[in-house]
Amino acid sequence: MYLGRILSVGMSTDGKPFVAYRVSSRSFPNRQAKKGEDEAAIIPKEGFETDIFKNTYIAYNCIKIVGDTAIVSNGSHTDVIADKISLGMSIKDALGYSLLTMDYEKDDYNTPRIAAVINCACSENDYECYVGIVTDEKLLVEKVGFGEAVFISTYECNNPEIVKFSAENADEAAQLIFDGGAFEEFEKPVTSAASVYDGKWDISVLTP
Repeated sequence: MYLGRILSVGMSTDGKPFVAYRVSSRSFPNRQAKKGEDEAAIIPKEGFETDIFKNTYIAYNCIKIVGDTAIVSNGSHTDVIADKISLGMSIKDALGYSLLTMDYEKDDYNTPRIAAVINCACSENDYECYVGIVTDEKLLVEKVGFGEAVFISTYECNNPEIVKFSAENADEAAQLIFDGGAFEEFEKPVTSAASVYDGKWDISVLTP
C-alpha cells in the first residue's frame, strides 16, 4: 500500500516522547533527509537540485525543535507552526492556525498537509500532543492521549491511527518509520527523520 508521506508522534513503548517522519515517493524519489542543530530537512540529492523547480513542495524542514517542543510535518508549515509556538501560541492553536491558513498543497493530487506537535513532559498533567491534517475536504486537529502513539499519512490514512512505536532512540525511530514494525508494508520509502526526547531532543536521519 502506498501512503505517500507519513508521520508518527506520541510516546514510545519506553515512555519517551518522539516524532518521526518518512518520505515515500513515486514522482520524486531522489531526496534525502539532512540533520541540522535543531531541525531536519528534506532536500534533493546531489545532482537532482533542479527538481525543486518542477515541484516547489518537495523541499522543507520536516522536524523542528523549539525549546521543549518538537514539530513534525510534510511541508513548509513546519516553520509556521514553530514560529507561532515560539511567540507563545499554544500547541493546539499553532497547529490548527497553520493548517487552516496554509491549506492543502495545490499540486496535481491536492496533497494534504499533515503535522504534529508534542512537548517533552513525561508527566500526564503537563503533557500535550496533537496531530492534524488539512485536505481539500476537511481540517482535523486531534489530541493524542498520554502514553499513546499514532500515525497519519497524506494518502489512504487521513485519520490518526494508534500504532505501537518501539524505539529507544532517534536512530531506531528513524529506522522504524522507514521500514520497520507497522510501517514495513508501506511502499516506496525514500528517506526518514526522527527525534526522541531522552533528557534532550535528539535528531536522527536515514537515507539508504
